[in-house]
Amino acid sequence: MKYIKRFTALFFEYLYRFIQFLLSPIVIYIALICIQAIYLVYFASILTDFNGVVRFLFISLSAFMIFYLISKDENTNYKMTWIFFIMLLPNAGGLLYLLLGNKRPSRWLKRKIQPEVQYFNETRYQDPVIRNQIINKKIISLDYLNRQSFPIYNHTECKYYSLSDYNYQDMIKDLLHAKHFIFMEYFIVSKGLMFDTIIGILKQKVKEGVDVRFIFDDFGSFTTVPLHFAKKLEESGIKTVMFNRFIPVFSLSQNHRDHRKICVIDGYIGYSGGFNLADEYINCKMRFGHWKDTGIRLEGEAVWSLTSMFLSTFYAYHKEYHGEDIEQFKPHTYHPEPFKNTGYVLPYGDDPLDDEGVGESVYLNMITHASRSIDIMTPYFIIDDVMLKALCLASKNGVKIRLYVPHVPDKKIVFRVTRSYYYDLIRAGIEVYEYLPGFLHAKVMLVDGKAATVGTINFDYRSLYLHFECNVLLYEAECLSAIKRDFREMNEICAPVKIDDSRHFKGLVEGLLRLFSPLL
Repeated sequence: MKYIKRFTALFFEYLYRFIQFLLSPIVIYIALICIQAIYLVYFASILTDFNGVVRFLFISLSAFMIFYLISKDENTNYKMTWIFFIMLLPNAGGLLYLLLGNKRPSRWLKRKIQPEVQYFNETRYQDPVIRNQIINKKIISLDYLNRQSFPIYNHTECKYYSLSDYNYQDMIKDLLHAKHFIFMEYFIVSKGLMFDTIIGILKQKVKEGVDVRFIFDDFGSFTTVPLHFAKKLEESGIKTVMFNRFIPVFSLSQNHRDHRKICVIDGYIGYSGGFNLADEYINCKMRFGHWKDTGIRLEGEAVWSLTSMFLSTFYAYHKEYHGEDIEQFKPHTYHPEPFKNTGYVLPYGDDPLDDEGVGESVYLNMITHASRSIDIMTPYFIIDDVMLKALCLASKNGVKIRLYVPHVPDKKIVFRVTRSYYYDLIRAGIEVYEYLPGFLHAKVMLVDGKAATVGTINFDYRSLYLHFECNVLLYEAECLSAIKRDFREMNEICAPVKIDDSRHFKGLVEGLLRLFSPLL
């Protein structure tokens, strides 16, 4: 009888949780989107069966889309995925591509943000004296990034964090000492110790007269914040942006998310990295074992690039702030003293507003110009043939390459695709390691021990083509020693993948998943 009662209690407890899960907003929204997709395919099928002319038009549209994709200047893997999908569903494939296939953002989103991006691009200036000091410009894509309006600075002090736990502690101290303004932009915010502590500080700072502005992505935070969250922040005096509101409509516009992580304090202190504002990032909450993420703190002139990226999004949603004096947000306004010179720093961003894949181009350029070593940490490894060939060719040319990925995944299908690359990489001489303690969420690349990039850009299609991103590139900076040490310590807690084991990760299912990987 005792066991029956316990079983009954557990049954109803899990039933309650399951019902709660089914009634959660994200499940309802995903269900609505799936219903729309199924209805669209079904509707196209009914129309084509009913009327030969309609069938001809739909198939003609699909054929036109295939020829359009073949001639389009587009990532080859992405094109092949859609060509296969359209051929699989000739009646509805062309229509689905029109709704979802084009990687460019919706006209509404582009009209809203692009003018602000262009405006702030003009506010960033490359000092020619600093530029001429750089001997190896190619390894850090200096000419390329200058053309994208991202300058390199030398009067900036950097601190690298091998764990976001440490980053969080310093960020809290800096937030408490803020006197003039705080700007924060994050993909995920989640109720818990980390975020509640930060929000408490932000509300207190508003009472002290500090200008507090906060941007969060609606989709990234959809299941982690309460209803009317943005409104409540506004009521507490925090100027808030809910980026690209998530609406359950079968539409391309939902693809483009704000994946940036930026915190700027008084114009001269800035933070970025892979961590969001949620407890798992500081290991107060265990989801996938130990969570390793990295971050970086800047103090100096380079912070202006982070500030200008933040403001380009903030002004797009708050037109009433147009005309305010942006000089008040620059590094020397509240720090007139000279900043320390500890190396070269170049914060840069990427967005889907144009055809310029800045994140991908920087990664490819660093791989191509490496002469001795490449070390990479990434949570997801879903790359195209160009990136794969660049890595394999660099390895065959004698460059020692080590790739670090999670052992405990947060997304099992994505992890399966990541593992499907192991065999090709190891066969080319690249060493692959899995982070045994849990989930690795860091996005770091170190080249030849003298150049590195740290930030938000993953080695996957979403980061490289669809999201708003930001990274910090470091060259001959003092904090590179901390990054080197972090990679050395990773060797002690990561397991190398052997080529015989890697064969098991590459099969028919993985091949099919790789085919659809640009859509993951």
